Amino acid sequence: MGARGGRVAAPVAGGGGAGLRGRTRPRWPGAGPEGRRLTIAKHSDGSVTGRFDLDAVGGEKVQAAIESIVQADRPRGDERTRAQQNADALVQLCDNQLASGDLPILRTVKPHVVVGIDLDDLVDPATGAAAAEMGFGATISAARARYLACDGSISRIVMGPDGVPLDLGRDHRVVTPGLHKAVERRDESCVFAGCGAPSWWCDVHHLVHWLHGGETNLQNSALLCERHHTKVHHGFRVERDPGGRWRTYRPHDTEILIGPLLT
Repeated sequence: MGARGGRVAAPVAGGGGAGLRGRTRPRWPGAGPEGRRLTIAKHSDGSVTGRFDLDAVGGEKVQAAIESIVQADRPRGDERTRAQQNADALVQLCDNQLASGDLPILRTVKPHVVVGIDLDDLVDPATGAAAAEMGFGATISAARARYLACDGSISRIVMGPDGVPLDLGRDHRVVTPGLHKAVERRDESCVFAGCGAPSWWCDVHHLVHWLHGGETNLQNSALLCERHHTKVHHGFRVERDPGGRWRTYRPHDTEILIGPLLT
């Protein structure tokens, strides 16, 4: 079961939970967690397919956590299927935990997403797919790497001709904690049209990327959730007008206009 692109099929003992019901299964072997299983298969394009089997209590915990994110992230005009909402919620849960800094230490460092890319590829807007390599071996486009570099820590590594690192620079945090707080105070939530995801789900986006000369300051920053930050690095854009109102534009420059809620 499952589909490409990171979706997870979750047959849960006893069913239950909107969008997470599986096929009828034999009675769970025992009352506890002994039979829990999680498998993740990676494909050649870096996407993953997963499957998990959970006991009733474990399944209830997973469904409650995912449902909380789904219900908190219901932007107007949302056309995602329930399966897509569940997958986005799972990624958001992991994103929140990674950002919290509360996960166990791995080999003296906090767990984080790692991306390696040549500087020339990172700054060249024409660079296509498979320009960067991630920590678990997946390859992503330069556009995706620029999205991750927008609000991350950057290290310079000088490589020798034989692939051995010759020099390692210090980590540099692109967005300082103080600037992050200032952007959160001003924007309060994701500024993408119709969204409003809470600030603690969001990254600080550079309106003009620092790679292309954009300054890391309040005027050049916008708060975007993980899903909409990705969209903005793939053709969409957000702008703040002189009156302080955020506007969102599609790749072909038409504005996304969200009407009033129906009563």
